[in-house]
Amino acid sequence: MNTAELNNFIVTLIYGSLVLLSLLKLTNPLKVNKKANLWFGIFLFLWSTFWLDEILSLITHSVVKVNSILLVAFIQFFTPIVFFFSVLFYTNPSFKFKLSDVKYLILPVLFFVILLIRKTETYESRPDFFETIEVFYISLILFQALFYTGLSYFTIRKHQKKIQQFSANTEGIDLNWLEYIILVLLSVNIVYVVYNLFYNSYSLNLFINLIFLSVIYFVAYYSLKQREIYPVEQKQREELITIEAETEEIKKKLISDDELIRIKNELEKAMAVQKPYLDSELNLIKLSELISVSTHHLSYVINTGFQKNFFQYVNEFRIDHAKKLLKENQKLSILGIAYESGFNSKTSFNTTFKKLTNQTPSEFKNSSGL
Repeated sequence: MNTAELNNFIVTLIYGSLVLLSLLKLTNPLKVNKKANLWFGIFLFLWSTFWLDEILSLITHSVVKVNSILLVAFIQFFTPIVFFFSVLFYTNPSFKFKLSDVKYLILPVLFFVILLIRKTETYESRPDFFETIEVFYISLILFQALFYTGLSYFTIRKHQKKIQQFSANTEGIDLNWLEYIILVLLSVNIVYVVYNLFYNSYSLNLFINLIFLSVIYFVAYYSLKQREIYPVEQKQREELITIEAETEEIKKKLISDDELIRIKNELEKAMAVQKPYLDSELNLIKLSELISVSTHHLSYVINTGFQKNFFQYVNEFRIDHAKKLLKENQKLSILGIAYESGFNSKTSFNTTFKKLTNQTPSEFKNSSGL
């Protein structure tokens, strides 16, 4: 098998994988993150069309330029926007489009006008004007991709901070996989565009397609195992999203100082006696129900009274508990201690332990002379 045949085989795998994964996300058998998966499925289908030329050329044994069709090029232009919409719904499932969101159509409308001009103009008739339009055409595609890719990245980073306000275990809901995809795709596309401008890009096709295939399998694995990020129950979901919004601004004084001290004492008592932090599924809603306080007030007490977010507050108790087990229990493995301390994986345990103590659990155990 020569390089060209290998590249054709990889292109077939890419296209087939994207179409299949798109179907799985659109049908959403697990019925989780419904709106986000709908948009992500559309994104995957649009992404697959970028290899449609090569697939049809393989089938017909002739050069096919589907992407040169005005409607196809216009639809493909929406790919970064659709990806951003999927990120919006992953990070905020209660998001609703408003009239002001018509702003998302500004760049597509401008792009459509440029497409129409490219369709009617020829290089022979007005070469300078045609070259200018081509520069605008490429620049707009690049700007759209970079803008929405960047916006998606910062939305995910913002989300990763937000979820620490209501969850003590963020693994599985922090959308790290989407963040990695953005960084890889951004890097690959920059390399490809630069190479395409200055060199013959054909020699790079095999390498780029191999990377894309790897990314697609990575996407398939993590997107299909992505669990529901927010509670399914609408009232609880709205409570958490509202709390997140409050933490981004200077907090208003929700309760009196006396009430803050009372709730703070109740919380400390519950943590010491009932040890709810040992529950790996503990979240702000569960803890607020335990001490009979609203989620808003409890979040305010933790943020203001302890100067910590929910994630930090709960995991400090877990790490203290883990330290005692590491010193006293010789029978339990590191994983066993992680589970006994309220963590749901060895990875999250090691990461959190290292962050709070500057040591891994093993290093702490060894330094304790055990």
